[in-house]
Amino acid sequence: MTTLVLTHPASLDHLTPPGHPERPDRIRVIDKVLTEDRFKDLARGEAPEGSLDSVALCHSEHYIAELRHRSPSDGLVYLDGDTSMSPGTWEAVMRGVGGAIAATEGVIAGRASNAFVATRPPGHHAEAGRAMGFCFFDQAAIAARHAQRKHGIDRVAVVDFDVHHGNGTQDIFWADRTVMYCSTHQMPLFPYSGATSERGDHDTIVNAPLAAGEGGAKFRSAFENLILPRLEKFAPELLVISAGFDAHKRDPLASLNLEASDFGWVTRKLMDVADATADGRIVSVLEGGYDLQGLQESVAAHVAALMGT
Repeated sequence: MTTLVLTHPASLDHLTPPGHPERPDRIRVIDKVLTEDRFKDLARGEAPEGSLDSVALCHSEHYIAELRHRSPSDGLVYLDGDTSMSPGTWEAVMRGVGGAIAATEGVIAGRASNAFVATRPPGHHAEAGRAMGFCFFDQAAIAARHAQRKHGIDRVAVVDFDVHHGNGTQDIFWADRTVMYCSTHQMPLFPYSGATSERGDHDTIVNAPLAAGEGGAKFRSAFENLILPRLEKFAPELLVISAGFDAHKRDPLASLNLEASDFGWVTRKLMDVADATADGRIVSVLEGGYDLQGLQESVAAHVAALMGT
């Protein structure tokens, strides 16, 4: 089993204000742990720069042009209270898009069994025409749509275990019967969407909210009793993971109590689904995770599971 990991130094050049949780150190700790000897068999690559045509698969041309126009040559430009751009943001975002596309290409072509895109900023809060929640373009959604448009994949599932609901991904695929979006997340919590009643126009939205203080038992139950049966019935031909690790018990932005082992467990369960219906094809993209130790441990568990170790 070959697992591809895509990174790019531009991820360090997206700067945020002092004290902001979505900071370059997130990538540094991931890079550090993935250099350990247990990960020596990873295939590694550099995320290429994505194209605006790829972004336009999921985002409006007006929004793309506006975001490009607002990219600063110095300092920070705030799009909202949480989301800002620095001079390095645009390239970092486009490398994230390009990494998601390259990972999808590698997995579909059979050059890798699965892939993990370790870039920042995250993407799952970005709606078709709006940046929010640290996010600019929705890389997971773009990867899913690229697989459909370029390779004729009929059914794609996007599974999101970030502690925050992926309102952007839900928004983009709300009326699409060919993409299933499944999410576990703390509720109530930003962005205050993701109720079980939010099911999409074709019942392809599957939300499994968790209450503050809940941990691995409730998380695993949500997958075993709701999400995994729905995925198995949908039978995706490609599985995209919005891999956020901020449901870890150490994370400062939320109050779930997952351990790194829970992320390894859910990764293996999703691999079982992919093995059954998608020739094992999984593309995972980094979303949240803001405690550096928790992030490092959780990414290690996730990638080790992808490697089959």
